[in-house]
Amino acid sequence: MSRFATLRAAFAEGRRRPIRIVGASGQLGYGVPTAAFEAALARDPDMIGCDMGSLDIGPYYLGSGEMAVSRASARRDLRKVLLAARRLDIPLVIGSAGSAGAAPHLDGVLELIREIAAEDGLSFRLASIPADIDREACIAAIEAGGVRSLDGMPELSPETVRGVTHLVAQMGMEAFQRAFEAGADVIVAGRACDTGIFAAMPILLGFPEGLAIHLAKIVECASVCCVPGGRDPILATLDDEGFELESMNPDRAATPSSVAAHSLYEQSDPFSILEPAGRVDLSEVTYAALDARRTRAEGARFVPTDRYCIKLEGAAALGHRSILLAASADPSFIANTDEIAEGLEALVESLVCEGQEKDYRLIFRFYGKDGVRRPVVPHVEPGEIGVVVECLAPTEARATEVLRTAKQYLLHFGFPGRKSTAGNLAFPFTPPEIYAGRVYELTVFHLMDIAAPEEVFPVRVEEV
Repeated sequence: MSRFATLRAAFAEGRRRPIRIVGASGQLGYGVPTAAFEAALARDPDMIGCDMGSLDIGPYYLGSGEMAVSRASARRDLRKVLLAARRLDIPLVIGSAGSAGAAPHLDGVLELIREIAAEDGLSFRLASIPADIDREACIAAIEAGGVRSLDGMPELSPETVRGVTHLVAQMGMEAFQRAFEAGADVIVAGRACDTGIFAAMPILLGFPEGLAIHLAKIVECASVCCVPGGRDPILATLDDEGFELESMNPDRAATPSSVAAHSLYEQSDPFSILEPAGRVDLSEVTYAALDARRTRAEGARFVPTDRYCIKLEGAAALGHRSILLAASADPSFIANTDEIAEGLEALVESLVCEGQEKDYRLIFRFYGKDGVRRPVVPHVEPGEIGVVVECLAPTEARATEVLRTAKQYLLHFGFPGRKSTAGNLAFPFTPPEIYAGRVYELTVFHLMDIAAPEEVFPVRVEEV
């Protein structure tokens, strides 16, 4: 009998107790500190959870189907958490598998898990939950008025849906709960709400939804909520009135202020956590220090919705990118960057577009001056700047051709105050142009109403 089944049976008989949940990694594949992880295992946890992905890394991985981490590092971390979970006979739950949670990401992680199990002689019940959304079903929802834009995105069209390379949605806790109900020892999900990884089991066991989701929103980032913040595993202890947080690295402290501040993480409203099935109201939450390193939180309340919706994510191929890396310490060059960029763009177009329409974009960034943001107040010109020129074009060959032309003319471009005609740029590499691969654009970032999550996110179970 699994740990979940054992706990459920005990709770049904009235033998309730707090449960202990380990947030092993804020993003699996970037390392799980061994000392802190072993300290967590020594506390006899009831579950290990790991977030493995995010859209924070941009649309490339969703569009390309590649992992953001290397296969070797993903395998290393998977082996560590899998062996630990099987050693303690507790559930291992992984969400947003393989970085972006689309079919190739989920399949790649499942392949690694099966490899590890075969090599280490492990046997367990494995559940996988794909997050890919049927395009025709999405288009039907658009036509029925069941899709809404997020964060200023344009209205979603059928053409946009058909143009993405992968279309996924963030599953809620219900999908994970069906996997627990199916007796899974290891659960691996495609794109998922981070909270579902950690809240599904406690809610099945009867713990308050608001508390479980609030806990989940914090521990999915491991010890980021601590001072100083870090990626070491964190231990959460949940009861019917609240939960306690403790980093497993003794050098990190979960304080009331640091834990409360985590409510700002990925949230436009620090008093509300939005979920497919509703929202968690944090307006009455209290945070109290248990000692110098531990904090207890109470008061989160779940407010269900009458309109179950999921967040769609999709990325479409935009073209190919080449970049030029250079620098300048010429005061006159630095003072005239806007004019240089404008003049160079016109010159390059006249040279590479003879007899054809312009089919590329040149983007200039001058780091140290306005590479991150345009200055809004008068400022002193820096002594040197980094120069990044980016070309987006339909093909690798075209992106490289345009950028090499831009490089040559930028090197010798005339500007007021120029004294040296031999070049006013320094290059850290040769060749200075670097092909940076295909470019993907986030074209789907919308909400879609659904009636039956079990039809959208099917649970597949296998014996490993």
